[in-house]
Amino acid sequence: MPIVHDPVARCEDGWGSPVPDMPALEVEGLHFAYPDGHVALRGVSLRIHCGEKVALVGPNGAGKSTLLLHLNGLLNGGQGSVRVMGMPVTTPNLPLIRARVGLVFQNPDDQLFSPTVYEDVAFGPLHMGLPEEEVRRRVAQALEQVGMAHYADRFSYHLSVGEKKRIAIATVLSMQPDILVLDEPSAGLDPRARRGLINLLRALPITMLASTHDMLMVRELFPRMIIMDEGRVVADGPTAELLEQTELLEAHGLERL
Repeated sequence: MPIVHDPVARCEDGWGSPVPDMPALEVEGLHFAYPDGHVALRGVSLRIHCGEKVALVGPNGAGKSTLLLHLNGLLNGGQGSVRVMGMPVTTPNLPLIRARVGLVFQNPDDQLFSPTVYEDVAFGPLHMGLPEEEVRRRVAQALEQVGMAHYADRFSYHLSVGEKKRIAIATVLSMQPDILVLDEPSAGLDPRARRGLINLLRALPITMLASTHDMLMVRELFPRMIIMDEGRVVADGPTAELLEQTELLEAHGLERL
């Protein structure tokens, strides 16, 4: 099946600014059940526009991670639709989709598998078939963005958890995605590393969706919050307003700050 989407559509205009009102991510009526019969998603619908930074919150088992894995086709087979930059997440489109959706796993060791930092960050661009000079440029730029410019020759397995998290983010930034998707980005970090990560994510000029239990980070970093529970979106709105709704938060396993 040919790809019908125009592959040059991006979240940024020619000057590096988000394109106004362009949907980066559209999920419509997404249902999904695992092979054992467990229903994880029950008609999830949401839309995220270019330039937004959005938190996805809810109790364990709400379906957050299952949703994230659908965004670049790591899970499929459910009902409903997912579109990235207007492009449907279908098998023929997966190479393009996975370049546009940068997914950062909770455990950075699931993402770092090469001997050196450079090789980890270069992996994606190399498999896109880019020339060596462009790969080097992208690696240098991605490491600069995460404050790890001098780590290219370091061994990934010798890094701290906080350093590994930054390198994991760099591995997807080197693909120049339109949307950065993070699963529990602050998990396992000490206070200094957590603060550094928050500052890093705030500074990144990219559309962002983060699944997290760190409500202090949500309040500080994400202007919009989506609450999921039992496979459904139960609330979606400005973070400051939703955090004031004590009954709503308690009903879905969240605490008011």
